[in-house]
Amino acid sequence: MTAPAPARRSLKQRLAAGERLRGALLRLPSETLVEMAGVAGLDYVAIDCEHGPADTALLQQHLTAAAAHGLDVLVRVGSDEPAFALRCLDLGAAGLIHPHVDGPQDARRAVSVSHYPPWGERGFATYSRAGRFGTVTAADHVAASRETLVVAMIETRRACDAADSIIATEGVDAVLVGPADLAADCGFPEPATVDGLIARVHDAARAEKCAVMTIVPGLEAGVAAESRGDQLILFNMTHVLMDTFRSLAAPRATGAAQDFT
Repeated sequence: MTAPAPARRSLKQRLAAGERLRGALLRLPSETLVEMAGVAGLDYVAIDCEHGPADTALLQQHLTAAAAHGLDVLVRVGSDEPAFALRCLDLGAAGLIHPHVDGPQDARRAVSVSHYPPWGERGFATYSRAGRFGTVTAADHVAASRETLVVAMIETRRACDAADSIIATEGVDAVLVGPADLAADCGFPEPATVDGLIARVHDAARAEKCAVMTIVPGLEAGVAAESRGDQLILFNMTHVLMDTFRSLAAPRATGAAQDFT
């Protein structure tokens, strides 16, 4: 008799084991990009439903494509959207990225909508896609939900000042500093000012053994972030694709031979 395949470890379990995970941030609806990320061997994708299309039908297609390639999916929801967060988790998201967490109260709310009681207040159902359409026991479904990854986004100076208490909130697994929103909140100061705030948050997270997620524009920045100890590297695919397209459209020497093979 063939032995059953070992259960896949969750992102939370892999982080606890000290792994550094690489993912792709997708703002453009495309299950093909999800499949390509899985074929390439990335660890996860993050679907942006805050700035991208928050359409659960499209999201389910992305989650189905990811599952076919053993790829975990995180979803960035909007601010204070418990009903949408519930639907994302019912569809099978491995975790949620919560934007604009400005203090411990916001952090506790993010944890609450991400988990079933007694950890949180997520509405319970086993007949969802996450519950394999009612074919798992309630106990197994609750146990699986405990692996939901909760990422708190810090995007204001106020949040940076409250970083210690946000990180210390039970149930917050990782922090992500949103550099664009942080710069806007600070009045677009010199880059060194924003960089200093980000470094302070990251240092606080590492000191408390809280995973750091970092959005990066490409491989070089990703490797540098890993060398600093960041565990969740998130490649901004809009940036990566635009850089690629612009390089392809770069001015060409006149009269150069063209290869149409």
